Amino acid sequence: MALVILLAEWRLRGAAASGLLGGAFGGILGIFAALLVTLVVSRSAAPEPAKFPLEFSALFAFGYLGVVLGWQKGGELPLHLETVGKLFGGRTEARESLKLLDTSVLIDGRIADICDAQFIDGPLVVPQFVLRELQLVADSSDGLKRQRGRRGLDVLERIQKMPGVEVRVLEHDPSHVGEVDHKLVELARQTGAKIVTNDFNLNKVATVQGLSVLNVNQLANALKPVVLPGEPMRVFILREGKEANQGVAYLDDGTMVVVDGARRFINKNVDTIVTSVHQTTAGKMIFGRMDERAEQTGSMARQAAAGASRNEGGGRAADPSPLDHGPRPIFPETDSD
Repeated sequence: MALVILLAEWRLRGAAASGLLGGAFGGILGIFAALLVTLVVSRSAAPEPAKFPLEFSALFAFGYLGVVLGWQKGGELPLHLETVGKLFGGRTEARESLKLLDTSVLIDGRIADICDAQFIDGPLVVPQFVLRELQLVADSSDGLKRQRGRRGLDVLERIQKMPGVEVRVLEHDPSHVGEVDHKLVELARQTGAKIVTNDFNLNKVATVQGLSVLNVNQLANALKPVVLPGEPMRVFILREGKEANQGVAYLDDGTMVVVDGARRFINKNVDTIVTSVHQTTAGKMIFGRMDERAEQTGSMARQAAAGASRNEGGGRAADPSPLDHGPRPIFPETDSD
């Protein structure tokens, strides 16, 4: 009996509060169902020695079944209670919208700016296993990984110092799951929280399992300005493109702009006309061509400026007469007139 108690205590030590509440509620319902079965058995015509095993088996079976089902469905219990309260016209308090922060979103750093702009409400939850992963990355022998890990810790410290932003460190660790992504998914399922990440694979896995995900990359793509075909745009050509005679530029938000005919204008600002916009998994890409009218106007302006610079000298050097066709011949001096 002592071993059973110690095993139960070790198993329940890292359990979530919703699981414990659901297990207790399910156990009570199981015992109540076993009581009904016991009443039926006690009123039957079976002999007394045969009734006790049936009553004990019913109590054990229904109690165990209620605890297990209540534990598994504990995360959905507040949602069901809120739905029942709405059906009867009662008022229920709004459930806290927890946000689980992933390691990648802390290393990325844009979550701090989003919190500073107050676009995220509710408590931000950082699991203990995420902090351990950040510490391992910060202690890595690789210089780049070490810098990324320290950046994640600095971002978390910055968020904690923001007024009006609540950050919680959760000690719960689903030890039966191995990887950090799987632990986040399991923790989100148990607590009903939303996962904040910019990891594409984690986003897909959580979405397939019916969990809510806040992807920072999707938010950044949604906030990019809308560009329509035919609109003029002035960009700075940084490098040549993959195709012949193409130039590549980038907008301030990181959107790639591919311009046909701009290969010779590398490291220069050019006027372009947007031809098409494509949405890819990596983001938005804009394709355009050189604006011929702006290019002609610019060349005429450059020619006018060059002509003006030649005329700045003035006098005969700047405006030679028709008779001045070159240097005059030099004749030798003689004594005769």
